[in-house]
Amino acid sequence: MNETIGTLTPRRKLIVLMSCCLSLLIVSMDATIVNVAVPNIREDLGASPSQLQWVLDVYTLVLASLLMLSGAMGDRFGRRRVFQIGLTVFAVSSLLCSLAPNIDTLIAARFLQAIGGSMMNPVALSIISQVFTGRVERARALGVWGAVVGISMALGPTVGGLLIELISWRAVFWINLPICVAAIVLTAVFVPETKSLTMRNVDPIGQALAVVFLFGVVFALIEGPGLGWANPRVIGVAVAAVLAFIAFLRYEARRHDPFIDLRFFRSIPFASATLTAVCAFSAWGAFLFMMSLYLQSERHFSALHTGLIYLPIAIGALLFSPLSGRLVGKHGARPSLVVSGALITVASAMLSFLTATTPVWALLCIFAVYGIGFSMVNAPITNAAVSGMPLDRAGAASAVTSTSRQIGVSIGVALCGSVAGGALAHTGADFAAASRPLWFVCVGLGVVIFVLAFLSTSQRAARSAHRVAPLIAGTPVIAEGEARVG
Repeated sequence: MNETIGTLTPRRKLIVLMSCCLSLLIVSMDATIVNVAVPNIREDLGASPSQLQWVLDVYTLVLASLLMLSGAMGDRFGRRRVFQIGLTVFAVSSLLCSLAPNIDTLIAARFLQAIGGSMMNPVALSIISQVFTGRVERARALGVWGAVVGISMALGPTVGGLLIELISWRAVFWINLPICVAAIVLTAVFVPETKSLTMRNVDPIGQALAVVFLFGVVFALIEGPGLGWANPRVIGVAVAAVLAFIAFLRYEARRHDPFIDLRFFRSIPFASATLTAVCAFSAWGAFLFMMSLYLQSERHFSALHTGLIYLPIAIGALLFSPLSGRLVGKHGARPSLVVSGALITVASAMLSFLTATTPVWALLCIFAVYGIGFSMVNAPITNAAVSGMPLDRAGAASAVTSTSRQIGVSIGVALCGSVAGGALAHTGADFAAASRPLWFVCVGLGVVIFVLAFLSTSQRAARSAHRVAPLIAGTPVIAEGEARVG
C-alpha cells in the first residue's frame, strides 16, 4: 500500500470518494438509461428485436464477465492506473456509441464501453476500501457508494427521457463524456496509487469457460425466437454453453486458487443471495426493456413522458434504499427480502393486466410498487452474501453477487424475446397481451425471492455458513451483526 494513504486529509478523502462515485454513476446509469432510447434506436437504425436486446445485453454480459478479472488487475498493476484506463475506454466508447451509423457499430461500441466499465467499479470500490481505513468512515463511504448505485440506476430512465426529448437518443451517451473527464482529472490529482501486497493468481481458463457459458445462454434466449429453436446454430451454442458449465464446475473444483471458489455455495446464505440477485435483476431487466417499448411504441408517449412515468421508481430508490439498509442493520436481511419479494410479485401480477388503454395513474402505481420492491433488495443481498464468511474472503463473496446482478439483467432482457417475442416483433393493440407470459415469469421470480427470504435467514442457513468458513480459510468470520448494511 502506498504510504500516503495514512496521511490523506479528510477533504482529500472526500474528493477520492467523489471521483469513485462519478464512475459508479455513469456505469450504473448506463445500464438503465439506454432502455428509454430503445424505440428511437429501433426507428433510427432499423434494428431488429434481437439486435435491440444485444444493445443492452452485450453491455451487462461483458460487465459481468470481466468484473472480477478487472478487480484482480487493479490489485496487481495499480488501482489508480487501471481505474484511469477504464475511464478513458468508457469515454471513447461512449463517443463511438453516440456516433454509430448503424446498429452493428452501436453493439460493438457497447462492447467496448462494458470493458471500460468493468475496469471502473470494482477498482473504485478497492480504492475506497484502501483510502477509508477506519471502520466508521469506511461504513459511511460504502453507504454513499450503495446509495449512488440505487439512485443512478433508478434515475437513468428519467434522465434518458429528458435528453432524448431535448436532443436525441445519442445524447444518452454524450452525458458520460464530461463526467469521465472530471473523474480522470480528479483521479490524477487526488487519488494515490495502491497495489495489493498479496495477489491472487489470474484464472484465464475458468474465466473463459464462464464467459462461454454466459454468452451461450443469452445467445440462445435472444436468437432462438428469430432463428428457430431447432436451428443448428442455436442448438450448437446451447450445447456449448452446457459443456462449458460442466467443464467450469470440474475445473474450478480442482484448482487451488479458482476464479470462483465453489465452496462458497455450500453456504445457504451465500447461495441464496446469488440466486436472489439473479431473480431480482432478471425481473428488473425485463421490466425496464418491455415497459419502454410499451410506453413509447404501444402507447405513443414521448421519451420525456416515458421518463416521467419512471419517476416513481427513482423516488422509491431515494426513500426506500436507505430504509432497507437500516432494516438490515436492526433486524437482519429477512424483513427487506420479504418486502422485496412480495412487492415484485404483486407488481408483476398487476402488469399482467395491462391493456392499450390502462390509465396513467394505474401505471404510476405499478411503477411505484415495482420501484419500492426493487429498492429493498440490494442491502440484504450484500448482507446475506458476506454473513458468516471469513474476513479475507468477504470481498470475493461480494464480487460474485455483484456479477450475479449483471447476469440477472442480461437474462431478463433475453427472456423478453424468448417469452414475449410477439410483443417485440409487432407493435399494436396486442402488445400488452403478447407480453403477459413474461409477467407471469416475473411473478415466479418474485415468489422465489420471497421463499429465499426465509430460507437464507434460517438457523439452518446460519449453521451452513459457519461450517463453510473454516473450509475456506482459518480466519475470523463476519458475524451477522458485523455484516449488516446501515
